[in-house]
Formats: sequence, C-alpha cells, structure tokens
Amino acid sequence: MNVSSSAQPNELDLDAIPAPIAIAILGTGAWGSALATLARKRGHQVRVWSRRGEATLAEVVDSAAMIVSALSIKGVPETIARLQSVQLLTDTIIVSATKGLDSTTQFTASQLWQAAYPNHPIVVLSGPNLSEEIQAGLPAATVVASHDRAAAAAVQAALSSDRFRVYTNADPFGTELGGTLKNVIAIAAGVCDGLNLGTNARSGLITRALAEIIRVGTQLGGKPETFFGLSGLGDLLATCTSALSRNYRVGYGLAQGKTLEQILTELQSTAEGVNTTNVLIELADRKGIAVPVSHQVYLLLNGKITPQQAVEALMERDLKQEMVENISSTQSGEST
Repeated sequence: MNVSSSAQPNELDLDAIPAPIAIAILGTGAWGSALATLARKRGHQVRVWSRRGEATLAEVVDSAAMIVSALSIKGVPETIARLQSVQLLTDTIIVSATKGLDSTTQFTASQLWQAAYPNHPIVVLSGPNLSEEIQAGLPAATVVASHDRAAAAAVQAALSSDRFRVYTNADPFGTELGGTLKNVIAIAAGVCDGLNLGTNARSGLITRALAEIIRVGTQLGGKPETFFGLSGLGDLLATCTSALSRNYRVGYGLAQGKTLEQILTELQSTAEGVNTTNVLIELADRKGIAVPVSHQVYLLLNGKITPQQAVEALMERDLKQEMVENISSTQSGEST
C-alpha cells in the first residue's frame, strides 16, 4: 500500500480515499468489532480473526495491506508467536489498538509487535473510543501515531469517516501510554462515584492523576504534549466519566462491596486496568517514579486496603504546591 509521505494527513479529503484494501482485524471483542464496522463502512475488504473462530490466522491475514490488532494485552504475545509462521506482504502495516502492559516484559503492545516485525511499519491507534458508542454510530475522534508518517496517513485514510475523525502524530509510545495508564485512573474514578464522593472529588482526582500520567509517560520516553491530546486527556475523561468503561465499573463495583472476582465475572470481558496496575507498580518501583494514585489502586485491587482507606490515604498526603501547570515539574519525580 503506497501512500505519499508528502500528503497532509490532517486535511483529508474523504472523497479521495484510495481504492478499498484488504484489512485483517485480530480480535472480535467489542473494540475489534467496532473497528471492523468502521473499516467496512469505508468499503474495505474486512476479515476478522479470533482464537475461537473458524477462519485460520493465515487465511485472515493473507494479502492484507493492513493488520489491526484489537486483542487484549494477554493475547498479543501468543498471537504474534502464531503469526510468525505466516508470510505477510512486505509492506503490510500493523496497527496496534491494544491498551495495556505485558506482565512478562513490561512492554506495550506496539513494542511487542515492533520487536517481532522490525521491518514493518507499526502504528498505534488510541483515543476516547468507547466501543458501544462507536457501534451505535455516535461521533468520535482518535489518534493514529507512528514514526512512519506515511503509514500513519494510510491508517488515517482507511478509517476516517464523517462519524470517526482520525488525527495523526509522531509519538506512538506516548500515545500508547496515555491510553494504557488512564485505565488505572478509571478504576479510582469508579471508586469515587461508587462511594458518592461527588463531582468535586472526581474532578480533583482526574486532574491530579493527569499529572501522574504525564510524569510516568515522560520519564519512560513519551512527549509531554501527547498526554494533553486525545489519547491522553481525552481518553482519561471518557474512561473516568462513563459507566460504559469496564475499568470504571471495576472501581464502582469495589466501592459497592463486591469482590474483584465477582466484578470481572459480571463484566464477561477484560478490564485491562487490573493487569496494567500491577505491571505499572513494578515498573514504577524499578524506575523510581512516584505514582501515589496508582499505588492506592494497586493496594485496593490486591485486597490490602478498603475503598474508604484508599480515599483517606490520598486526602491525608502532605500539603504541597500545585505544579501541574508546569509540565517540567511532572518530569522532576515530584509526586502528585
């Protein structure tokens, strides 16, 4: 799939989209299904794959110009291993739409894909994209990020429509981290609402948590400005304020006295924030990054404190000056 790198990806003419291409969607959960719907509406030849489906992985990716991975983070390493025996087109674009951290390597999904396919362009797709709203045809916006500008523009062209606005940027790691880390904060926001602490408490939590996300993201290599965009602040707001968010529902359920196991059974789907929290704490400890909000979520998920104790711990922290307006302060290691 050849796309000129001189194109202006944020000035896309929807009537000038290239001829339909073959797109393989890996994962048939809510997010994978939503992405498949978007691609079909653009007229592309869409094939979907899941471990429980009848089609083989080789059949689905055969001659695909674009492979979109909407798998859970736990499913990514296994799928990559299976895909390694399959011959891809030399210029196939791999799009990672997974939000999470691998528990074994502490890598993001796109890092796993890049390690396995160093010669293929890797694009990260992330944003405030609640799959149920997208399936219902409600308007949404997202970001596709890659070091390969032409590949990002190609994905933008393939998925953009009058109901789904796609932007590009050149910070795939920051884009991916924003979408990943906000799931941890969504659990905390669910706790706030489950305890009926009010809008003031939730707003304060989200604001301070954004500073925490920026601190983690920039120390790991993301660009500060990325976290104020759709994949950072935008996704944080959507996930922390909607009952459609599975991670929000985890926190809400814990505040209502339910066990984590009970909540996950009721969800009947993956809440990536649970695994991400555990991996994030290991990573933050190793890197020496202060993550007070995420740390309380970690203690709560692991049964070490109650929801009420988590709130009290955050409210009783040492008094300090607000410094979130100064981006450089989030890189200094000061805690939120």
